[in-house]
Amino acid sequence: MNMPKTKLSRTRRWIGASVLALSVAGGGAVGVMLTEQQAYAQVHVQNSNPMSFAPLVSAVKPAVVSIDVNGVEKVQGGGHQFNFNMPDLPPGSPFRRFFEQFGQPGAPNRSIKRRFEAAGSGFIISADGYVVTNNHVVKNANKVTVITDTGKKYDATIVGTDPKTDLALLKLKNAHDMTYVELADKPVRVGDWVVAVGNPFGLGGTVTAGIVSARGRDLHDSSYGDYLQIDAPINRGNSGGPDFNLEGKVVGVNTAIYTPNGGNVGIAFSIPASTVRTVIAQLKAKGEVTRGFLGVSIQDVTQDIANSVGLKTAEGALVAQPTPGSPAAKAGIKSGDVITAVDGKPIKDAQDLSRTIGNMQPGTTIKVTIWRDGGAKTLSVTLDTLKSQVAGNTTPQKPTPNVTAPAPAKTSVGLTLVPNADGPGLLVQSVEPNSPAANKGFAVGDLILEANNTPMKNPSDFETAVKAVKAAGRNTILVKASRDGNARFIGLPLENR
Repeated sequence: MNMPKTKLSRTRRWIGASVLALSVAGGGAVGVMLTEQQAYAQVHVQNSNPMSFAPLVSAVKPAVVSIDVNGVEKVQGGGHQFNFNMPDLPPGSPFRRFFEQFGQPGAPNRSIKRRFEAAGSGFIISADGYVVTNNHVVKNANKVTVITDTGKKYDATIVGTDPKTDLALLKLKNAHDMTYVELADKPVRVGDWVVAVGNPFGLGGTVTAGIVSARGRDLHDSSYGDYLQIDAPINRGNSGGPDFNLEGKVVGVNTAIYTPNGGNVGIAFSIPASTVRTVIAQLKAKGEVTRGFLGVSIQDVTQDIANSVGLKTAEGALVAQPTPGSPAAKAGIKSGDVITAVDGKPIKDAQDLSRTIGNMQPGTTIKVTIWRDGGAKTLSVTLDTLKSQVAGNTTPQKPTPNVTAPAPAKTSVGLTLVPNADGPGLLVQSVEPNSPAANKGFAVGDLILEANNTPMKNPSDFETAVKAVKAAGRNTILVKASRDGNARFIGLPLENR
């Protein structure tokens, strides 16, 4: 490795769990006396507050690069931005195309191509010039130029990108003996120092520092996110830049900031090194990332849902619908099953399951533990390849509501149900205000497909399912409902009426 490994010295001190006054002067801690009763609560910690980050920065900065991008993107035209009140021009007129692009009345709302320039950050991970950055930095790029800390410019090719994790791998042309950095082997802890180096606002070579504020953040834009939250100042242009620990290893790649005004407010998000290592290895080997595909539409397990199926804790991923012909369907996983573990590893929620399966390779055979009918069961599933056309959730198509169907029946949860003349299930004809159903958001036109994992055919079926739940000693019933074609499970509390 060409980068000198810099280890910062750390002084040690002892602290007690009791409220004790510590006098700090010149970076050193003055000890205090502890009673025997307090001694058991002592905690040995390292003072990881360095006097200066300068040795670390000088070691890693040569491996951090700025990235300039030139490209073409499609934007929507015909937006009626201007109105020159010009008469209609005949077909073939040399002026017609000019006025159409400014959205004249009657002009088609079509996409047009627009050239753009962008800037970001990245870091070198090998002596022969492989560079890691964000996918959104190089998206739609025609030309990528990488600029080192010394100002030397390299043309770069895009080896591969992964939009799901927002990572990209570049290769510098005619590069050799480059200074590079390594990805950290150990995960960071909340409270650990991080040093960010990047190219904010195109300024280049900017260093900021902060701590890891949180781990496992979900940005709701990716099923594979497991983001670090840091408070080191990050701004536009820092995207793709590295966050270093005090050993000079990369613990994260900056990808997003939370901002109400476009500037830094101390909340930034990074892709953890463990994800970067897995994705970059695949991009380098084959230019793309392949992921395991289970084939289920899933949702989180709320406490009401846990109560309705007899789970002690609100954890796991509830299967709303298996994709027909998918590995899950072939293995016998059904709608209403709760996936609680994969290969013995507990699953916390739907995001955790998506991330776990996405990190596995197609063809892998796994053991999936499910909760069904009040008990645990383990199924063997061989994963397929996740593809864009099958990556989304599969849900039943919405039947045409028929709210005039005969024989409406009131239920003990505040729903009035009628048979669905156009398909399976029962239609909600009315919802009683302030009832359990109203409190859970049921509305007229919703379709009740199942209750207590039992398909609903007649209005009387619902109350039969309610009685079965009460007889089992539970006070919440699991209801599978559909709205606008989207099926979802709801834990519906029961009332004694």
